[in-house]
Order: sequence, then structure tokens, then C-alpha cells
Amino acid sequence: MRLQDKVAIITGAGTGIGEAIAHKFAREGALLVLAGLPADPVADVAQAIARAGGRAEAYCGDLADEPQARACVDLALRKFGALDVLVSNAGIFIANAETDAYRIEDFDRTIRSNIRTAFLMSKFALPHLRASRGNIIFTGSEAGLNGSPGFTPYGGSKGFLHAFMKGVALEQAPYGVRANCVCPGPIDTAWTRGADSPIGPAEQASIDAMVPLGRRGTPEEIANIFAFLASDEASYVTGALWLADGGVTPAKSDIGARVGAELRRAPDGALTLRHTHDGLRGKEVYRARS
Repeated sequence: MRLQDKVAIITGAGTGIGEAIAHKFAREGALLVLAGLPADPVADVAQAIARAGGRAEAYCGDLADEPQARACVDLALRKFGALDVLVSNAGIFIANAETDAYRIEDFDRTIRSNIRTAFLMSKFALPHLRASRGNIIFTGSEAGLNGSPGFTPYGGSKGFLHAFMKGVALEQAPYGVRANCVCPGPIDTAWTRGADSPIGPAEQASIDAMVPLGRRGTPEEIANIFAFLASDEASYVTGALWLADGGVTPAKSDIGARVGAELRRAPDGALTLRHTHDGLRGKEVYRARS
């Protein structure tokens, strides 16, 4: 198992990609602190991992709040005695409006969750990651490279994380700490599918056609990349943006519309995930009137 006895904190671990990372890391032998907001099903994920024979502690709190972020790191040290990996995955995608109609409160929520959380968790984790020669993996987005009309603050927040990660990677390399960023495209979670998504129904229906592989990715496919980057197998990888967007970034047309039905089928997964589409429960979502 590639993460045997590695201690990892995973933020945003209750739903979607975060839930999949938690289960994948547990299968690879990691000892986990799973963090999420109080309304997120983080405890349910931790209990599912424990029933399967893994070890996971749940931490519920707002990691954009300084004492909460510090306490999350302290929990990992208290329970497991070290910290080897920080997965900085927490973030929100909660509003759809052109920039001049984008509500200031939604901008503030996006920056607080997507940027401040990542900064605080990195700040408090780094002294312990230096001791273990560990690593940080951020969740970025293809939107941080390409921009995202109607979601400009979201794309901007991910662009910040891309640059922040590179700075951390260069700054911390002398201490033996690596930093990388996984940049998903459209993944089959609450953000891209369902009545609560900030993406309207018509736009949701067209997502697969804009992806050259002809489908959304699965949370498990993204979790597999995180597991590699967290492991010693990626010992020479730092400062890297790992695009996992089905080819969206280089695409110039609706290539996905030409993909046959059999090739559109997602691979069978190995992880038992219960909260793939629960990421927006309890969160206010805003769509501007068109």
C-alpha cells in the first residue's frame, strides 16, 4: 500500500472528490483526519472507513477561521503523532452570474472558502510537514487556467491556488517538502449535475459534449491522482499542475459530441461512495436571472 501509515489531513472530505480521496487514501493505508463544515457528512465518511478497517478521525469546523484550522492540524498530531500529507481540497462553487451581477457576498464566500482556508491550513501544517518531509496537494481547476464565464471569481480563486502552490513548492523545496495541484475539469458531483447546481439545466446537458472524452470524470478518477502525488512514487514531482479535465483545456470544438455511447461510460470504480452529489446540501446557491 503506497500510503501505509502516512498521516494525512483531507479538507472538504465529506462529499464529492474529497470523499473519494478519503476512501482511496484509506485503502492505501493512510491514517486520516477528515475535515469539513459542520453540516457536511464528514463523520459518516470516517465511520464508513472505520467499518472497512481503516483509521479516520472527523473534524467539523470552518477552516477559514484561524483557531479552527490550527485545531485541525493539532488533532492530527494528537491522534497520530505526525503529519505527512495535507490535501487542501475544501472549496465552494456556489454562484452563477456575469461579473457585474455577481453578488459581493458570494465573492466574499468564495474567496474565504477557496483561498483563506488553503492558506491557513498550509501555514499551520508546514512546520510539521518539514519534520516529516511531507507534501501538500491542492485542488485547483481547469477554470484556474482557462477562466470560467459566469463564474469568474471561482476561476480566479483557483488561479490563485495554482500560483500559491508553485510558490510554496519552490519555497519549501530546501526543507524536503513537495507541493502540487490537481486541476479537475467537470466531475460528476453536485457542482455539475442536479437541481441544486449553480449551472443551469441546459448548460448541464451540454457538459459532456464539450469534453473530448465525452463524459464527466468521476471522483474516484481524481482521487487516484491524489494518491499518486501523495506517495513516495511521486518523489521527484513538485510545483506541478496536474490537469485531469478529459481534454477540455486543449479542446477547440465539441469533440465530445462525436464520442460513441460505449466510450462515454465511466470506468467501474472500486470505492463505495455515498456522498458524491451531496456537496451543495445546506449551502446557499445563487443563479442570476438571465
